[in-house]
Parts: sequence; structure tokens; C-alpha cells
Amino acid sequence: MHTSADDIRKLLAEKTWAFVGLTDTPYRTVYQMAAFVQRNGVKVVPVNPRAEAVLGEDGHTSVPDGVDVVAVYRRSEFVAPHVDEAIAAGASGVWTPLDVVDEDAAQRALDAGLTVVMDRCPKIEWPAYGPS
Repeated sequence: MHTSADDIRKLLAEKTWAFVGLTDTPYRTVYQMAAFVQRNGVKVVPVNPRAEAVLGEDGHTSVPDGVDVVAVYRRSEFVAPHVDEAIAAGASGVWTPLDVVDEDAAQRALDAGLTVVMDRCPKIEWPAYGPS
């Protein structure tokens, strides 16, 4: 998966991100990344099995309609169903963190017209590509 600077820039400019795997556990990477993008003006939508509210936002058990980016913070082997949810929800993109890659799911997302950024960290990419 070769993610372009334009793809990163496009997704970082989106205003609503669903974070799959987000719970109210501050030491987990997903919490830290969700808090980071929230501090930078992004609405965060927590997605977790208990629909737990996190960072002041109501939680959901699956990716809801109306999100721009679906950030999947689960192991690579669990990415595919959430990419399918992103496609069904009409999201414009999918993001996975460092070391999380599923080429088949990425291709399905690309075929459905979504922008895909895999194996990247929003906090690392923000200084170069985030909105100013």
C-alpha cells in the first residue's frame, strides 16, 4: 500500500472521524490519537462493542452514517469488516495506524471510491499535512 501525500492531506482535512476500538483508556494509542485530532478541530465518534462514550462523545457499536473517515485501531486481521462498514456508511476514507495493513480491504475501499491511508500515524503526519 503506497499512500500518497495528497491522500494523507485529504483525510486529515476531514471534519468527522469514527475511531474503531476507542474506549476510555487514556494510555491506549487509539485514545491518544482521537484526543489529538479532537484538539485539532475534528469531531470524534467512538466505535466500540459497549457503545461507550469517550472524550465527551456518544459511543456507537458500529460505524454510523455521516462520518468522513473511519480510523480502524484494531489488528490487521480485524480491519476488513470495518472497511466494509465504512463503505456502507458512505465515509470518504479509511485510516489505519502504524503496522496495521490489509491490502484486500484497502482495495475494496479504493474500488468503492474511498481514500485509503494505511500504516500511518495522524500525529506524525499532522505537522506536514494537517490543516493549518
